[in-house]
Amino acid sequence: MASDPEDDQYSHSDPDKEVPVDLKDAEHILENIADFDDPNLDRDHVLEGVLEDDSPYPEVRSAVANTDDPEIPVSTLRAFVMGLFWAILISGLNQFFYFRYPSVNIASYVGQLLSFPMGRAWAKFMPNWRIFGYQLNPGPFTIKEHVLVTIMASVGAVSAYATDVVAVQRVYYDQKYNFGCEPMDDRHVYTDDRLLYGGYPATFPRQSALDDLVWPINLVTCALFNTLHSQVYTGIGNHGGISRERFFIYVWLAGVLWYFVPGYMFQALSYFSWVCWIAPNNIIVNQLFGYVSGLGMSVITFDWAQITYVVNPIATPWWAAANVGTGFAFFFWLVVPCLYYTNTWYSKYLPMSTRTSYDNTGAAYNITRIINADTSFNITAYQEYSPLFLSTTFALSYGLSFASITATLVHALLFFRKQICNQSRRSMHEQADIHARLMSKYKQVPEWWYMLIFVTMFVIGVVSIEFWHTELPVWAFCLSLAVAFVYAIPIGMIQAITNQQIGLNVITELIVGYALPGRPIAMMLFKTWGYTSLYQALVFTSDFKLGHYMKIPPRTMFWCQVIAAMVAGTVQLGVQAWMFSNIPDICSPKQPNGFICPSTEVFGTASFIWGVIGPQRQFSSGQVYHGLVYFFLVGALCPLAAWIVSRKWPNSFIRYVNFPIIFSGTGSIPPASAVNYVPWTVVAFVFNYVIRRRHFSWWTKYNYVLAAALDSGLAVSIVLVFFILQYPANGTIGINNIQKWWGNTVFLDTADGKAMSLLQPPAGGTFGPTHW
Repeated sequence: MASDPEDDQYSHSDPDKEVPVDLKDAEHILENIADFDDPNLDRDHVLEGVLEDDSPYPEVRSAVANTDDPEIPVSTLRAFVMGLFWAILISGLNQFFYFRYPSVNIASYVGQLLSFPMGRAWAKFMPNWRIFGYQLNPGPFTIKEHVLVTIMASVGAVSAYATDVVAVQRVYYDQKYNFGCEPMDDRHVYTDDRLLYGGYPATFPRQSALDDLVWPINLVTCALFNTLHSQVYTGIGNHGGISRERFFIYVWLAGVLWYFVPGYMFQALSYFSWVCWIAPNNIIVNQLFGYVSGLGMSVITFDWAQITYVVNPIATPWWAAANVGTGFAFFFWLVVPCLYYTNTWYSKYLPMSTRTSYDNTGAAYNITRIINADTSFNITAYQEYSPLFLSTTFALSYGLSFASITATLVHALLFFRKQICNQSRRSMHEQADIHARLMSKYKQVPEWWYMLIFVTMFVIGVVSIEFWHTELPVWAFCLSLAVAFVYAIPIGMIQAITNQQIGLNVITELIVGYALPGRPIAMMLFKTWGYTSLYQALVFTSDFKLGHYMKIPPRTMFWCQVIAAMVAGTVQLGVQAWMFSNIPDICSPKQPNGFICPSTEVFGTASFIWGVIGPQRQFSSGQVYHGLVYFFLVGALCPLAAWIVSRKWPNSFIRYVNFPIIFSGTGSIPPASAVNYVPWTVVAFVFNYVIRRRHFSWWTKYNYVLAAALDSGLAVSIVLVFFILQYPANGTIGINNIQKWWGNTVFLDTADGKAMSLLQPPAGGTFGPTHW
């Protein structure tokens, strides 16, 4: 690979170079670090980084350069054209796969990888004309241009949360709109997902409260940038072996080829519930060891799509993964069986783990029987029909969400308050972090830019809810934004150190369910604004951290995200409208190509629970699931206990215990299941504990490159499998041979695959309470 002008600038410093800081400066930096007891901070390697005027975190030093050249081109016409191209392509493909299970988002790695040869080809073949004063070909494709393209591509890397609102309206409430006049879709994609671009400065004062934190997921991206743009080894230590480039290519090719096996030819390797194959009709065995509707004690899967479904485990610190794994083992392998086999919540009449809701005959809950033509709640019909029941894991997931809400606030108050206060008072050049001091050279984004967008989007939001029949009052719209504001810093700090984000979907559902009972559309709107505003703010912040690591001017970062967001939103609208018009049986459990809409099913079930029936008929005193509200108290007390112990024994294991993550780490259940958590924890343990401790130099050189290669190889392979083997001929390729052979059906022909319950209701009868 040809060398770029910025190669030397983006290579890490020689470890034998002269120490660039004196001891007084080092002592000052160490004092600043001591403000926050970050479990990611390896005390054995802190001083090494400080004395080299580098990050105190070895993970950051292994992936990010501690130098910058402000003269490297970044805000070029080429970068914006390529960025928009990938924003359109990736947002469209991800919206397409959003309704499929299993599915992995086509991560920004795809745009990051493929834009590299695209940029090199542009630099080699495109004439250097000027368009509106901008050079069409400003020279070699630079690493900063590459970062800008990748960030624009990543804006559409996740389907807009609001698209589920439209899908639920179509599937469950029979409300259909065409692309030109879909009021819910237009309003949400163009308003909701942009609101926190304006609220950002109010939520994160001077962008400094989270600047010193690691944001581990960005290190994978940084490692890949340095791998592609530099021939010089950029890790720490002197580990030999093949180059990062070659290592990436080998793993990437292996990932692309391997997914054809568990993804198409031998799908039992994906749902490797081998114990269930031995006893396919034993319901208890299948409930404990199954992956489809069981608790996943089979432990193993050979499908990277299942392992990385929630988040890449190789990019997750082991202590954080251990919290998630501990929470899963305790609540889903201990508490769930106790609840189920004691018939708590009449659970024996239901499958142990599913993402749907049920009536008192064990059938899927028919929401149309209890709503009026205007989607309002019909209490008489409800009393004549049935209360709503949930599988044990689904019900417990609500309790864990309740606990995470209070645990997050208490944990932030006790453990983060000093860090938040100190950081918010410092300007960029006063930060202990070398990268913050390098970024202080660039002009920051004026706060009035954010406020202008916020006010504009706020007005559009108010007009939207008033113009269309949403039954959502303006005060409720304001309340949803206030909830996001309160939780922004606590959740942001937890995400920045653990790779795990705590969602506000349940607390917003609870609030609006009590405030506006019997209004499902209003409930979905309230939840979307409250949850998505925070989510988008943290995505925005994470991307800014990536730009921070790669030294991209903040103002350029701002505009590339805003422009890409508007374009990606439009594309997602069009793709979803096309899918519902052209894919047969979409959102049906039997859809042959896997477009069963798992997230839409969960979203729809939530609209029944919180919007139609209302939380007062589910969680209030005397109701079936009233016991779950005590998780609020549990969530508040657990961090307090951990804090008290940490004051007594500050260097004990308790510093690694994070109750918000224990409660919320399994928050993707449902639609995720045990197959997405058990192997995930094992992989995180192997790479970020065993290999990191025993082969640290190998880990620093290859770990994040491996994570990027596996994810990007999988993303490309999913596209190839679908468009080559599944989409053509309406999915009939191999229908009489490979689709029906044992390796593709064995995991479905079991009690686990059929989601069988332990007990059946009496013939022609019902289970559950007699009055509700």
